Amino acid sequence: MTEKVSPHNPSSSEPVSQGLVYIFTGEGKGKTSAALGVVLRALGHGLRVYIIYFMKGDYPYGERRILSQLPNVNFASFGSLGFIDPANIKPEEKEQARQALAAAREAMLSGSYDVVVLDEVNLATAWKLVELDEVVRLIQDKPPNVELILTGRQADTKLVQQADLVTEMLKIKHPYDKGIKARKGIDY
Repeated sequence: MTEKVSPHNPSSSEPVSQGLVYIFTGEGKGKTSAALGVVLRALGHGLRVYIIYFMKGDYPYGERRILSQLPNVNFASFGSLGFIDPANIKPEEKEQARQALAAAREAMLSGSYDVVVLDEVNLATAWKLVELDEVVRLIQDKPPNVELILTGRQADTKLVQQADLVTEMLKIKHPYDKGIKARKGIDY
């Protein structure tokens, strides 16, 4: 796990009065980007944000570099640099996901954050790295003043039913289909 803690910003905004549950899912690109759009908007108003990255290790994602320089945002990353094989889940991958879910619960219930993002938790749930019922319970235990955002493909219908806002990214075309690989600064 890697964790970033930013300096406190004394010009904090009023807390969220009615926090909602968002899900960004689907086979199309843009799930994490949509969540980060909400994060940027929240930070612009002095809200406090915590992002938990499931299955994303210490890869040099560009957003982490800039987020680490902003006040009122903290994040933790769980997982390895390699890709997970859903047909061959390793015990250490499950343990990393369990730690990520525990960090999410702690951040959500701490009273220290207005917005909590669980990046790739939907896929972690679909691949059985974490139990669906534990993620449902996390949503049910959400304090009323916390905005909770779940991202990742294959959002389970139980999670969708719990959410207030669900957006499915639909893939129409993708450069990868033409052999164009992910590009630094644009795709990661």
